[in-house]
Amino acid sequence: MSSKITREDCILLIQQKTNELGHFPKKSDFDTETVSMIKSYFGPWPRALEASGVKEPDLQKIEQKREKRKRARANQIKYRKEHSKEENKE
Repeated sequence: MSSKITREDCILLIQQKTNELGHFPKKSDFDTETVSMIKSYFGPWPRALEASGVKEPDLQKIEQKREKRKRARANQIKYRKEHSKEENKE
């Protein structure tokens, strides 16, 4: 494999391997250099499979992560407000 492959090349490689195997390809189905390139474009392996269209995104997990981020942000804001009041008292 060439040392520089494009995002589109990565998608094609995953799609071709899926057709060849008849199931989702694993990282071990590719050489180390190719896996590194794919992950550099898409991040975790499941995101690469989703981006290539061979796997449907898990909408429930996406929503759970979104809600978790909202709660974390709300807690962060609350914490900052509470601690800024304490600093002003001193």
